[in-house]
Amino acid sequence: MHELAKQFRFEAAHTLNRVVETAASRRIHGHSYRAEIVLRGVADAASGMVFDLGLFAAALEETRLALDHHLLNDIPAMGPPTLENLGVWIWARVAPRCPGLARVTVYRDSTGDACSYFGPDHG
Repeated sequence: MHELAKQFRFEAAHTLNRVVETAASRRIHGHSYRAEIVLRGVADAASGMVFDLGLFAAALEETRLALDHHLLNDIPAMGPPTLENLGVWIWARVAPRCPGLARVTVYRDSTGDACSYFGPDHG
């Protein structure tokens, strides 16, 4: 069993309606994000690959472009633009094109925050 991982970075703005009284998060503000997508599987005997990195890169670039320099609140099917919902949204975009999707982790490195999503079958 192998795990194949690829990352992409994007800049995006959002606003959150929070219980905690922090004015900054209620205003539109931006973050630098990093997403790591992990595929799990057995390398194909003929190709020696779990999944072709070119196809992996193309799926992630399409996803990155849908997020980069956008207001996350305006992205259809995102819901409130939390780290949790970003992971779910990225999963939904990548899963149809990348068999063996095992984990999506979204990082906000500047604040030390991260959230991993393991898919809808993992409760």
